[in-house]
Amino acid sequence: MNTTLQPKPWYREFWPWFLMSLPATAVVAGITTVVIAVQSADGMVVGDYYKAGLAINQTLARDNVAYAMALSATVRNEDGTLRLALGGRLPAYPEQLSLSLAHPTRSGMDQALTLHHAGDGLYRVAMPSLPAGKWHAELADAASTWRVSGILHLPLTQPVTLSASTVRPLPQGD
Repeated sequence: MNTTLQPKPWYREFWPWFLMSLPATAVVAGITTVVIAVQSADGMVVGDYYKAGLAINQTLARDNVAYAMALSATVRNEDGTLRLALGGRLPAYPEQLSLSLAHPTRSGMDQALTLHHAGDGLYRVAMPSLPAGKWHAELADAASTWRVSGILHLPLTQPVTLSASTVRPLPQGD
């Protein structure tokens, strides 16, 4: 009896499939990366960096005004209503305030709210449904002469104070 071992066909061997799986994995990972990049395209942060650099002086001037007036705002959530108490040395309370809520990573989720004066330095607006997480808040008057800012962690379970820049502003004229 002649019993000769017949070799297995190549497609029944382990090593060819293993060696082919390495480049196939790289192709799948590349396609996945392209899909993720297309679906979550980040917009350009600032188109003209020079103009943005010049605008920082205006922003610092608004911080200086808020610092000089010792402005602060306490934000709280009361039954789906955002309630804000404004304090400081204001000559008169504005009828409306602008509150910008900026998501740190997704600019498409940013919100601009208009708060209406309810008397005695209190302002109210309906709280929009926002996902939980960290949000940058910036409060300004309608004429944008001052601003206070801070960080909100949503859902808002305890009061948060927004204030003028904690860095002592430079004197005007420098």
